[in-house]
Amino acid sequence: MTADGQVSTDPVPSETTPNLVDSTLQSRLHGLTLETRRRLEGTVTGRHRSRLRGFSAEFAEHREYVAGDDLRYVDWKVYGRSDRYHLKQFEDETNFSCWLVLDTSESMSYRSGDAPLSKLDHARRAAAALAWLVLRQSDAVGLVTVAGKLGQLLPPSTQPSHLGQLNQALLASSAEGPTGLGSAFSDLASRLTRPAIVICFSDLFDDLDQTFAGLEQLAWRGHDVVVLQVIDPAEQDFPFEDPTRFVGMEGEADQVVEPRALADAYRAEFRRFLEDVSTRCRSMQMDYRLLRSDVPLGDVLPRFLQARRRRRGPGARP
Repeated sequence: MTADGQVSTDPVPSETTPNLVDSTLQSRLHGLTLETRRRLEGTVTGRHRSRLRGFSAEFAEHREYVAGDDLRYVDWKVYGRSDRYHLKQFEDETNFSCWLVLDTSESMSYRSGDAPLSKLDHARRAAAALAWLVLRQSDAVGLVTVAGKLGQLLPPSTQPSHLGQLNQALLASSAEGPTGLGSAFSDLASRLTRPAIVICFSDLFDDLDQTFAGLEQLAWRGHDVVVLQVIDPAEQDFPFEDPTRFVGMEGEADQVVEPRALADAYRAEFRRFLEDVSTRCRSMQMDYRLLRSDVPLGDVLPRFLQARRRRRGPGARP
């Protein structure tokens, strides 16, 4: 119950599961929405355009009159010009489903000394924040984890209480095993039967050709794909100075190196890696955002949502 006596429908975690979205982050997301950038088919009337045609508020096109059609939708202006009956067709509005895809491979467990959270913990909180937002706008959200293959799968729901299940599933996920994003995305594409928003949280430390081949399958099947690349500040800034042992987290051999001798080359290579990811996303018309684990989500997620709304294409909410 709210202060004004109204029943609150805000999604809440279960009493036994910690909330990954604190009140400060909720306040930063207040008034924002996650918009679709493609025409998606939902299940109930909502705010987002569908590929289906109906008789709702926004005009789409004309079609010729067929005996039995409702005469209320005849466009009499067109009849006056052509002496033929045509009906106005409108966009049918619908809700959408959002799939949160969380990379739980071992490299996601990395946390440098200057980072407040590991990459996986930062991704968990980002996923939970967007889940809270999607449920708050009465759309459906689900979760799937990937590490070499598809792991835990929680089907989408619009129920506010679903946030508790999502929080529990996110907290239960652990970082272990190889990445294998390409095959996992391909498998997911074959399983999702209806177009949805698919948001991927990963460091993308994998073969990019295979990874984007899998993402391309999702996009080709009509999904609105978003890539949120999660990295640790040390991975980008490379602040090391003393001789350091770098531990291979997914089967690679450990290496002892002199950081000062390769710092410039490393930073240049990592910069090219990030640019490559960003360029591939743009070429496939996928939204991309870098999530550094030392940058508060209250700063980056609102900018992401606002930029997405400005760039929305045909099929987005007007």
